[in-house]
Amino acid sequence: MTTPEPQPSDREPAEPAQSTEPAESAAPSEPSEPSAASESPATSEPGDSPAAAAAAEAAEASAGLAASEPKAEAAEASAGLAASEPKYADRVYRSTSGFVGGALILALACWLGVDAVVVGEGNTPWLALAALLFLVPLVAAYTLVPAVYANEDRLRVRNPFRTITLPWGRVVSLRSGYTNEVISDAGAKYQLWALPVSLRARKRASRRDLRATGGRALGAEASLGGGANGAPRRGGSASDASDRPGGGERAPTDRSMDELRELHESRGAEASAQGEVSVRWSYEIIAPSLAGAVLLAVLLGLG
Repeated sequence: MTTPEPQPSDREPAEPAQSTEPAESAAPSEPSEPSAASESPATSEPGDSPAAAAAAEAAEASAGLAASEPKAEAAEASAGLAASEPKYADRVYRSTSGFVGGALILALACWLGVDAVVVGEGNTPWLALAALLFLVPLVAAYTLVPAVYANEDRLRVRNPFRTITLPWGRVVSLRSGYTNEVISDAGAKYQLWALPVSLRARKRASRRDLRATGGRALGAEASLGGGANGAPRRGGSASDASDRPGGGERAPTDRSMDELRELHESRGAEASAQGEVSVRWSYEIIAPSLAGAVLLAVLLGLG
């Protein structure tokens, strides 16, 4: 009998299968090396971190500076604008009636003077020119020129022949009598030609105030329940002009002086309202008027 030879069993191919398992396990281990290599730069970052941190800080500082520059420029622009622009423009006080009257007188003088120059004979045109040269500056000086300019820092008084600038810190008082005057700390008095005192306007304002006060007094008596003869009850009191918000009726120039006094009281102690008093003579009015007077005297002397 022949013994059968052992046939290859199914276990033999299993051995290569077992040998392939390590190969398969080793294969994925190879790609794991690049991951370790990729992690190595991360481990090397601490060595370069000071330079990177310094670069980041420099970038942040430059970004912050760039962001702060527009804000600084805007703040400087707003500060410069606030410093260059006053809170409000100058208040201008002048006599309206004087301005209108002066304009009419100048128009009449120019009409007569031009007519004399064109139609006149002999020395008449020269006399007319000399008279115009003498009179026109004087009429303008006393009617059109006078004005008072006031702002938060100073008071500028433009009179016929000179202009006075007084900082509020150098003003002692604003006085109203028969004329309106401003008094400096040196004792000098300057008349306000642009704010003439009108006794008629004061009396008219007083009469209006009395009428208004009388009406309010009658209303107060009626509200207090007076008797048949209109007498108020005991203990009742009528309103007075001093109780009114404006202190009673005031003439226009007196109201203007009240506004100037308020400015002086509120701004007199401010640092921006300090300085020196300046006086400037109006040579542009004095010179032509003197020239016209001399020319007129010469022509009249020659006959």
